[in-house]
Amino acid sequence: MYATKSKPSWANAIAQPAKEFSHTKLPILSGEIPANLSGTLYRNGPARLERGKMRMGHWFDGDGAILAVNFADTAATALYRYVQTQGYQEEAAAGQLLYGNYGMAAPGPFWNQWFKPIKNAANTSVLALPDKLLALWEGGNPHALDLESLATRGCDNLGGLQDNSPYSAHPKIDAQTKEIFNFGITPGLNATLHLYKSDATGKILKKATYTLNGVPLVHDFVLAGEYLVFFIPPVRLNPLPILIGLNNFSDSLEWQPQLGTEFLVFDRDLALVCQGETEAWYQWHFANGYVDDRGNIIVDVIRYEDFQTNQYLKEVATGETHTVAKSALWQICLDPRLGKVTAIENILDRHCEFPVIPPYLMGKQAQQIYLSIHRPGIDPRQEMFGAIARFDYRTQALAIADCGENRYPTEPIYVPNPENPDRGWIVTVVYDGNTNSSEVWIFGDRLTEAPICRLGLPNVVPMGFHGTWKPASN
Repeated sequence: MYATKSKPSWANAIAQPAKEFSHTKLPILSGEIPANLSGTLYRNGPARLERGKMRMGHWFDGDGAILAVNFADTAATALYRYVQTQGYQEEAAAGQLLYGNYGMAAPGPFWNQWFKPIKNAANTSVLALPDKLLALWEGGNPHALDLESLATRGCDNLGGLQDNSPYSAHPKIDAQTKEIFNFGITPGLNATLHLYKSDATGKILKKATYTLNGVPLVHDFVLAGEYLVFFIPPVRLNPLPILIGLNNFSDSLEWQPQLGTEFLVFDRDLALVCQGETEAWYQWHFANGYVDDRGNIIVDVIRYEDFQTNQYLKEVATGETHTVAKSALWQICLDPRLGKVTAIENILDRHCEFPVIPPYLMGKQAQQIYLSIHRPGIDPRQEMFGAIARFDYRTQALAIADCGENRYPTEPIYVPNPENPDRGWIVTVVYDGNTNSSEVWIFGDRLTEAPICRLGLPNVVPMGFHGTWKPASN
């Protein structure tokens, strides 16, 4: 049995709204910055979970803030700024929360939900384009920011989005063609899946739509060779409590395993290739997908047996978690000619999340995948991830970089070595609950040794969701 304890150390990272900081040269706490590490790490995440003494209802509701860490000439500077969304600015001026969000209804009378229902929190991920940075949130348009100053320019329609049209937090970039694929889901009696194909600047070149059954929750998809693959878990929105002002979006989502998991396969011109159904599961994230030499689509997914993960993530916002929400890494084999899932295999039976592959292998077969995992011996109901790992598909070996007690790394970001295409580094931001501080850690890509370098950040940067690396040459 696990011993109970007071609030865990990670709770201190989100107990107070994070503080912005301007361009700051980062002190090297240990090691050295690799000489050829040159570019910028961008990370996004909820940084403010309360305002006016009112706490937000879900971790997903927090106002987004962007961390930019620039590496050049064996030195690093960092900048941290909130995304200045319209909702953020209005609430800052009022000194209180005004809007509803994923896990909370708009404060005040129930009719507030009709007039001020959802705030674009711009808090989930980032997409670095040649001339701007996009702060992504799947319920609306992305926000464009200046790549260097992180000044918010406002919502960006990418030349093809309608006002408030959704643009998901998980775009896929083909490393060879530079094409960008993404999606969004608009609620309705039956939701509409919007598909987007863009050029390297982010400009939308082609759009398509597909009508879904009910209103599901879909956070991610797969680019696998010439295919775009969606798995639609059996989570459906019950809209009535929202419409009459009795509930929020998150609490109106229902787990309906009898529906099974639907799959949709599109080609790169956004035309439907096949669709079908397989056994029920839930996923937030896919690791990758590719087409094998027999023409089958192979998909690696972080799979949950039910939707309890949403309750766990709701509890994160309180600083105390109690819900068991175990995931594992599974591999799916889908035959697009038959329109059938032909095999499902659990390849790593260990709770994990935030899967990352080298970006140049997007849509192709990768030998390794990087993950966030738990340290051994902890209570997964109460703790957040305290280690990152590298899983080797060929050897089935798992290399673990344990960050130590009360230290919490974010999603591991793979940074290619410009002088060696087969090697790279892993960069992560670590919250240290022992000292209530945040650091940037750089590992070799094998994760078999201690960090190459540790850098100190001037203020606490709370654990967030997703990030990206923009090389200096791009």
